[in-house]
Amino acid sequence: MGEIPSLLSLCANTIRTEIIYGDRYLQNIFELPSDLVDYLMMQLPAVALQKLHEALSFKHYDRSEFVTDSVKDSKKRGRCADFNTAWKKLVMSRWPEGIEIEPFNCMTKQDGVERYELTFNSGDWQQIYWEAHLQNCLDEAAETALLPSFDGCIGEITMSDTIVKSIGYIGTMHHTIGHYSKLSSHCQQFGCYARFLRLQNVTCVTEICELLSNSKLQGLVFRRVNSKSHVDGACKLLKQNSETLLCLEFIHCRMSPTSWVDICDSLYTKGIPRHGIRYLSIKSSSILGSNPASIPIGLLSFLSSGRSLCSLNFCDNRLDPGFAKMIFDTLIDSSSNLSNLEISDSNIAGWLSKAHWRFSSCSKSNLGTDKSLKSLHVLNLRGNNLCEDDAEDLTCALIHMPNLQSLDISDNPIGDDGIRSLIPYFIEASDRASPLVDIKIENCNLSCIGVIQLLKSLSTLRKSLNTLSIADNDLGSHVAVPLADFLATSHVRVLNIEDIGLGPSGFLELEKEISGHIDLVSINVSKNRGGIESANFVSKLILHAPELVQVNAGFNFMPAESLVVISAALKLSKGKLKRLDLTGNIRCCESTDVSMLAEFYFHGKPIVILPSLPALDAPYDDDP
Repeated sequence: MGEIPSLLSLCANTIRTEIIYGDRYLQNIFELPSDLVDYLMMQLPAVALQKLHEALSFKHYDRSEFVTDSVKDSKKRGRCADFNTAWKKLVMSRWPEGIEIEPFNCMTKQDGVERYELTFNSGDWQQIYWEAHLQNCLDEAAETALLPSFDGCIGEITMSDTIVKSIGYIGTMHHTIGHYSKLSSHCQQFGCYARFLRLQNVTCVTEICELLSNSKLQGLVFRRVNSKSHVDGACKLLKQNSETLLCLEFIHCRMSPTSWVDICDSLYTKGIPRHGIRYLSIKSSSILGSNPASIPIGLLSFLSSGRSLCSLNFCDNRLDPGFAKMIFDTLIDSSSNLSNLEISDSNIAGWLSKAHWRFSSCSKSNLGTDKSLKSLHVLNLRGNNLCEDDAEDLTCALIHMPNLQSLDISDNPIGDDGIRSLIPYFIEASDRASPLVDIKIENCNLSCIGVIQLLKSLSTLRKSLNTLSIADNDLGSHVAVPLADFLATSHVRVLNIEDIGLGPSGFLELEKEISGHIDLVSINVSKNRGGIESANFVSKLILHAPELVQVNAGFNFMPAESLVVISAALKLSKGKLKRLDLTGNIRCCESTDVSMLAEFYFHGKPIVILPSLPALDAPYDDDP
């Protein structure tokens, strides 16, 4: 027999039904005692809570209880806070896995580096709910519009029962449900809450502008915009929101240089060649078209005309060296206010070789030149097939970035000679008021000799690095002692030495050399095949690094007895460790000592992350 409902819940269900399917007594609800109103708010589905929330603005509520305006305002603020809590509950229950929430731009500091980022929480949970709901509607409509049999207006696409029921409508007979059966109704009703939307090409048509006419969009992501009709729809929507747009992203788009000109022109406000875009990202898209010589001058003009542009991302766009150089030259000539620049996953070897006339003098005296990227804090050149000569050219170019704090040149075969070219810059950049504190040189064909030279140079810096990553370079165990010296003298906070071939002997040397206080906050030593010695090193590090928060020691062939060693260190430690990742160390699961880790939690979550048990016939390997 089911649980007998309380009288309160029966009354709440009745009121909920009345709110959803009619609003004759809506204002009377606020005459109820406040505790009953609060209880009711937490029980309502979205469409009912929306009606109640809208009724508050007409406020028939608690009129006799207010004595002064100040008291009245505080009551209203309290009630608004109650609504926000109710909306947050609805968001968490409908999307427990999380959602991409409306972005707003800000400058944050992460690992000592100032980064321009988009933060995804506005704090207005009503706005968050309806924006996410509208995104679900658009995604569902795109699935229908992609069908070969579809031939019609996207606004007339029928929403599924799942979508309609998710906002509170149950059953299909009531006439008010018909109002929400079409995409157009959801756009008209809730489009005013949309700030950040993702559009597939099939929904990127001129009709979308009418559907979203009451939106004030701040961010747009376009996917697979390929045809002229898609471009026309995108241009119209961009023009409609040109005064509010801050964030713009294109993913898997194939457009001609002329189309890029049209896109950029749509963003100029009031016909003036100036725009307010702060974040522009073009990923896995065609920029140069079928003819690499057809440079999209309109896009370059767009880059030079945006004084608000803070973050620029070109990733996997098959750029050629000439266009990459033009991007760089355009940004320098315009004295851009750019904070983040990424040009990655393209073949641009030699892109700076023709720019020696700009960088003829690579000295500290050039740091104050007029033509520079003075505001640039983060530069990502990952995966561009840059080689030794490019590293030398880059050293000169970096002089024109006097406030650079983060440099990522990973996945480029620069080798030991390339890193030797960059070492003088690293040393010089450490003396600045805004020093270079974040260096990533992963998978760069470095040897133990080159990295030892790098570590010795970095250890002497007057201002220490926060982050260093030399992962995925085949260094071997001989790098262990220089690494230990670097840890002791550099005060580095985040270190990534994943898959550098330390082996048991390398971990043994590291463990022997560790003494005194270590400033590490995070370390990645995964995929080094260290066996029990990797467990011994991690255990000793836990005891010598009181600020340590995160350790990744996965895929190190740790035997079952490793858990005893690690557990003992955790018991002795009085540090701040939040996460110890042992994923991939399958034999740890075979240990009978797994239970001893159950006592180690941080904020209700287990500190030690153990691997899942493999299938019985699965071979053991240390690859993820």
